[in-house]
Amino acid sequence: MSKVTPATRALTAAGVAFTVHAYDYDPDAESIGLQAASALGEDPAQVLKTLMALVDGKPVCVIVPSDQEVSMKKLAAAVSGKAAQMMKPPEAERVTGFKVGGISPFGQRKPVRTVIEQGALAHEQVYVNGGQRGLQVRLKPADVRDVLKAVVADVLA
Repeated sequence: MSKVTPATRALTAAGVAFTVHAYDYDPDAESIGLQAASALGEDPAQVLKTLMALVDGKPVCVIVPSDQEVSMKKLAAAVSGKAAQMMKPPEAERVTGFKVGGISPFGQRKPVRTVIEQGALAHEQVYVNGGQRGLQVRLKPADVRDVLKAVVADVLA
């Protein structure tokens, strides 16, 4: 497994301190984020999942703790939209350039509006997908926010 991905290159280019953590990816896991947290031996609240949604038809990346669900109503409101829905996996792969299970908010084909759950900023360090199935990067949540110019909002269901 390569530890250099478009996501890690983007973080390096941004001058962000991060560490790379590989784990055994289970393609049959009910929840990829929870499986990652378990494999890493970390609190699911600190292992963030990257989801792709459409708000008023435009792609939006949303980052939330792996043990939580997104409120589509709150997500739409966070970016001043009217309606939100999850993006279908083939479309998420096309928009981001990453395979589902390995979608990172960093290094996507083209930058999209990003929202991070406000509670994630309370942790000293968080894990975010590193751009490959079975690869996570560990960094400060404020760095996630700053590099992505993310909107910070309560988007939990």
